Amino acid sequence: MTPEPELHRPIHAAYEGHQTCDVVATKAECAALAERMAIPAIASLSCHFRLSPSQGGVILAEGTLRARVTQICVVSLEPFTNIVAEDFRVRFVPEGTPIDDDDPESDDLLPYAGNTIDLGEAAAEQLGLALDPFPRNPASELPAAATEPLEGPFAALLKFKAKE
Repeated sequence: MTPEPELHRPIHAAYEGHQTCDVVATKAECAALAERMAIPAIASLSCHFRLSPSQGGVILAEGTLRARVTQICVVSLEPFTNIVAEDFRVRFVPEGTPIDDDDPESDDLLPYAGNTIDLGEAAAEQLGLALDPFPRNPASELPAAATEPLEGPFAALLKFKAKE
C-alpha cells in the first residue's frame, strides 16, 4: 500500500462542467513538504485550480501556485526567504492511458487511478518543479575571488571566446 502524500486533497474525477478548487497547506503539511523537498521550511503554500473535463476521463488543470519558502543561498550558505509564484497547466489522465507525446513543451500528464485525482499532490509536485535548484539571496554578494579576472590557461580560452 502506497503511503498517503504529505498534502492530500482528493476530489472526484467524474463531474460535469468547469470547477475551481483551492488547496491550502496546513503548518504540519508545510513542515512535511519542506522535509520532502529538502529545504529548511515552507511558511505557506496555496494553489488555485481551474478544472475542465475532457474526453476519455482527461481533466485539464490550470493552476496558480503561491508559496513562501526558506532556502539556503548557494553563495552565502545562509537561509533566506523566497517567494514562489508559478502558473502551470497539467492534464490528469486515467491510469494506463497510452502516452505518445514526446513534445517537452506539452502539458505534464499526471495519471490517476479509480475516480479520484489528488490536487494536493499535484500542488506539491508543482512546488518541487518551481523551486530554484540554485537559490541565491538577492542580498548576497559573490566573494571577491569570483569577480577577479582569470589567470592561466583558462584566461586564454576566455579571450578566444570573447572574440567570437
